[in-house]
Amino acid sequence: MATREELLAAARAMGTPLYVYDFDAVRARVAALRAAFGSQFGVSFAVKSNPNRALLERLASEVDSFDVSSFAEAERAIAAGCAAERLTFCGPGKRPEEIRRAVRLGIGELVVESLHEARLADGFAGALGCRQTVLLRINPATSPRAFGVNMSGKPSQFGVDEEEMEEAIDALAALPNLDLAGFHIYSGSNSLSLEGLAENFGILTAIFRRAAAHRGLPPRKLIFGAGFGVPYLPGDAELDIAALAALVLPQIAALRAEPAFAATRMELELGRWLVGPCGWLLSTIIGAKASRGTELRICDAGFNTHLAAYGMMGSVIRRNWRIANLSSPDAAPGRYTVVGPLCTTIDTLATKLELPALAIGDVIAIENSGAYGLTSSPTRFISHPEPREALLEGGRLIDVSESLLNHWRLADN
Repeated sequence: MATREELLAAARAMGTPLYVYDFDAVRARVAALRAAFGSQFGVSFAVKSNPNRALLERLASEVDSFDVSSFAEAERAIAAGCAAERLTFCGPGKRPEEIRRAVRLGIGELVVESLHEARLADGFAGALGCRQTVLLRINPATSPRAFGVNMSGKPSQFGVDEEEMEEAIDALAALPNLDLAGFHIYSGSNSLSLEGLAENFGILTAIFRRAAAHRGLPPRKLIFGAGFGVPYLPGDAELDIAALAALVLPQIAALRAEPAFAATRMELELGRWLVGPCGWLLSTIIGAKASRGTELRICDAGFNTHLAAYGMMGSVIRRNWRIANLSSPDAAPGRYTVVGPLCTTIDTLATKLELPALAIGDVIAIENSGAYGLTSSPTRFISHPEPREALLEGGRLIDVSESLLNHWRLADN
C-alpha cells in the first residue's frame, strides 16, 4: 500500500483535495482473490465503483469482464481497451436508446431486469438482424445476514422476483431474438461477515439450481454478486478472503458436480473490495477554531468531494471513517470535529475524532476511498474545485484527473 511519504509527496505535487489510487495494490488484491478462489470464478469489475479511465485501462488486463450500469459506462470501458463482448450491462432503468445501442454494439451480455426490458431488447435485436445474449437478473426472496446494504427479500427495482422466476424464464425463452445464457443475482453489498457471505452463496446456488432445472438447459454463465466489504470504520477487521473461500468453494464444487453446471462460467462481481482500500482522499486543514468547547478543523474537502465518507450514501447513523494525520502522525492526541468548506451545516466529516493534533496546513487522508468516492459525489455543489486524481504505479505518480471543473488560478495575473 502507498506509504505516508508517498501520499504527502502527492499532495505537495498536485495539491488537495486529491484522490490517490495505488494500482500496484489493486493488482495485488486481484491476485489474492484469484489465489483464494482458484479457477472456480472469473472476476468482473463493477465500473460504477470507480470509472476513472486510467484505472480501467489497467484493470482491463487484470479482470475477466467489466460490469457496466449505463451505456456511457460501456463507452468508457471500450475506450479503456475492453472489448464489447467482455461487458455485462446491468441496471434497473435502462433507457430504450441504451438498450438499442448496447445490442448494436454487440455487448457481451445484457442483464434484463424485467420482461419489459427483455421485450425491448428482442425488438431491437430483430430490427438489427441479430440475436442478443441475455442474463436474467433474479431478486431473491431470502435476505442474507450482516450486509451493509441489503437488496433482496423486499420489493425491489432490481431483477425479477424469485417467486416469478419460472414464469419470466418461460417468457424469455419465447422471444426469438434473445439467447438466454444464464442468470445474475446481486442481493447485498459491503459485508464483512464470513458467515453472512457464505450464507449468501448458499442462497444464490439454490436459486441457480431451480432456474436451470426449470427448462432443463445448462446455463453458460452465472454471475454471483459478491458483496465483499471493506473496513471503513476503525473497529472493522479486513475480510479474510482465504477463510471465506474455504466456506464457499465446497458449495461451488457441489454445484459443478451436477452435469448442468459442469461447463458453466461463473463470475464474481466486485467493485468496492477490489479498489476501495487502494485509494485515499487527501485534504488540507485550512481553518481552525474553538466553538463552545469543541475544537473545529476545517478541511478543503467536503461532502461534494466524498459523499460516502460524510455519511450520506445510505447510512442511518453517520460514523467516523478511518482518517489519518499524514503531516504530524506523532503529535499529541486531540479530539476534533472535522468539517468541510461548504456553506451548510451538514458538511461534517467527523465528530469527536481522536487524531494527532491537527494544525492549519496539515494533510489528512480519508482511507478506503478508492471506490464510491469522487464518482458518487455532487461535485458541482457550491462550485468548489473538483478533486484531482492520481495513480501510483511502480513508484511513479501519474496525474489521471478527468476534470478540472471550477479550478481557479492561485494568483490572478
